[in-house]
Amino acid sequence: MILNIFTDIHELLLGLMPENIVHITELVLIAVAYLGIFAILGLFLVWLERRIAAFFQFRLGPNRVGPMGLFQTVADALKLVSKELTGTEKADKFLYKIAPYFVITTALMSLSLIPFSYEIHAFDINIGLFFLTSVSSVGVLGIFLAGWASNNKYSLIGGMRTGIQMISYELSVGMAIVTMVVLAGTLQISEIVEIQKDGWLIYQGHIPAIIAFMIFMIAGTAESNRTPFDLVEAESELGAGFHTEYSGMNFAYYFLAEFVNLFLISSVAVILFFGGWLSPFGITDTIPFAGLFWFVIKVLGVIFIFMWFRWTFPRFRIDQLLTLEWKFLLPINMVNIVLMALMVWLGLTL
Repeated sequence: MILNIFTDIHELLLGLMPENIVHITELVLIAVAYLGIFAILGLFLVWLERRIAAFFQFRLGPNRVGPMGLFQTVADALKLVSKELTGTEKADKFLYKIAPYFVITTALMSLSLIPFSYEIHAFDINIGLFFLTSVSSVGVLGIFLAGWASNNKYSLIGGMRTGIQMISYELSVGMAIVTMVVLAGTLQISEIVEIQKDGWLIYQGHIPAIIAFMIFMIAGTAESNRTPFDLVEAESELGAGFHTEYSGMNFAYYFLAEFVNLFLISSVAVILFFGGWLSPFGITDTIPFAGLFWFVIKVLGVIFIFMWFRWTFPRFRIDQLLTLEWKFLLPINMVNIVLMALMVWLGLTL
C-alpha cells in the first residue's frame, strides 16, 4: 500500500514536469517530510519525558494545554521561536552562531539513515552503520564550540567535559556496534534487519550480543548527555552547561537535537538487537503500516528505558564516569568482540 502511494506520486509528478525536475522535486519532498518528522519527534518526546517523569514522581505532568497536555510542548516551541536571540558581548560571534547548526544538521542527516519500515527508508547505503556513526560523531563539535565560543566559565567547563565524556564513550558505542556487525556480516542497515527474520540478533548472538546491548545502552546514555551522565549540562552545577548563553531558537536547536538523538540511539538499538521493523512473532508483515507500527513500538520501549534511567540514578562524578569507561566498558568490549568473532568462526551462532 505504501509503495503504491509512492508510485502514484511519482507517476503524478512525471505527468506534470520533466523527469530530471521530478527527481529534484522528490528529493525536496523527502527533505521536507524528514524535517517534519524531526520537529514532531522532538515535540512528542519532550511531552513523553514530562509524562514519564510525572509517573515516576507520582505527579500529573502537563495536563492543561490540550488533551493530556499534548499541546504544552507546542506552546513551549512557539515561545522559544518568538524569543529574542541574545548572547554575551565577548563571545566569538562566528563560532557562537554556527555551533547549533553542527548539532541540528548531524542529527537530521543521521535520521535519514533510520529505516522506519521496509518502504520508509530515505538513505540506504552499503556502509550505513559506518556512515551513521561518522556523521553523528560530528555533532560533538557543536557542543564543544558552544562551550568555547560563549566566553562563559560554566559553558567552558561543559565544553571541556564534552571532549572528555562524549569522545570517550564513542569508543564503547562504536565497539558495541562492531560486535553486532561481526555477527551480521554487513554494514547495510536494511540487510541487518532482513537477517533477523529468523530471530533477533540479541538472540542469535547469545551472551556476547546481550553484553553488547548492555554496553550500548550505558554508553548511549552517556552519548546523549542524559542522567546519570549529564555532566556536560549538569543544571545543578553549571546552570545549563555548554548552552547556558543560548536563548530563543538557538537554544531550541540544542533542546530539539537532544531528544532526536535519543530517538536515534534507541532506533539503532532496535535495528541491531531487536529486528528493526520486523514483527516479533516471526510472521511476514502483510498489513499496511505494520512495519512502521512495530518499529515505533520497539523504539518507544527502548526510549522508556532511557527515561527510566534518568529518573532513577543520581549523577556520576567525572572521575567515576571515566573510570567506568576506560577501566570497565572498554576492556569488556574488546574481549566481547573477540568472543563474538570466535563464535561466528566456529559457527556457534543461531
